[in-house]
Amino acid sequence: MKTYKPTTASRRGMTGINYREFLTASEPLKSLTSGFKRDVGRNSFGRLTVRHKGGGHKRLFRDVDFRYNKKDVPAKVLTIEYDPNRTGFIALVQYQDGEKRYVLAPKSMKVGDSFVVSEKAPVKMGNRMPLKKIPVGTFVYNVELKPGNGGKLGRSAGNYIEVVAQDANYTHLKMPSTEIRRVHEECYACVGEVSNDENRLVNIGKAGRSRWLGIRPTVRGTAMNPVDHPHGGGEGRQGRGSRRQKTSYGKPTGKGQKSRRAKKYSNIFIVSRRKVGKGKNKK
Repeated sequence: MKTYKPTTASRRGMTGINYREFLTASEPLKSLTSGFKRDVGRNSFGRLTVRHKGGGHKRLFRDVDFRYNKKDVPAKVLTIEYDPNRTGFIALVQYQDGEKRYVLAPKSMKVGDSFVVSEKAPVKMGNRMPLKKIPVGTFVYNVELKPGNGGKLGRSAGNYIEVVAQDANYTHLKMPSTEIRRVHEECYACVGEVSNDENRLVNIGKAGRSRWLGIRPTVRGTAMNPVDHPHGGGEGRQGRGSRRQKTSYGKPTGKGQKSRRAKKYSNIFIVSRRKVGKGKNKK
């Protein structure tokens, strides 16, 4: 981690990542980048669906390959690079046939390393293979939910998913949230953990740095008026007046409350729900 001299109050506790230790290139490959318009919390109708997003530094989009559809062709790592659109690092790789792609870099991957996407690949860091070929107890990342649909699970910095069982054409995976979930054994996954595990230790330090990241201020519901939030109103400081914590739309949130829909299509794949609240870290 990188610390700073306490020249100001906000600088005193601020920490960052020493990118010079990990990154080997300062500019991305131009042919794999493009400009894009950020959603800033709006849906296709332009309506606000996620609060506290907007602004931030202009970003260049890196075309990261999550499908890994080039199979049985070894690839060599050329550079490890920063991507402003995700917390983990990305790697520029060149396949044996000359094609270059960006992929999500695993922890400890360095320039010159190689990997392969194959059913017959050895269980080695960076290699990608079907879940049915991966032994129980192995850590994986960038896991598919449907065969051939591209990696969807375990993509954030420092994340990994543990293979805990193989049963009746399904693999049981333990998520970072402690949820145990069934995924079809034909789905592919990468062996290892996502890079940049120090990301969770970063102390933003000041409000302006959050704004650079595109994070807008969060106002407490209890500080609002009754018309704006269920927790609002009252003379002076008040309790929320209801047993359960709510969002501004009146939906349950936080503090270990269940917010998942009772009839969600993927409920049948969940073996064990995630542990929430005070007992989350207890075994």
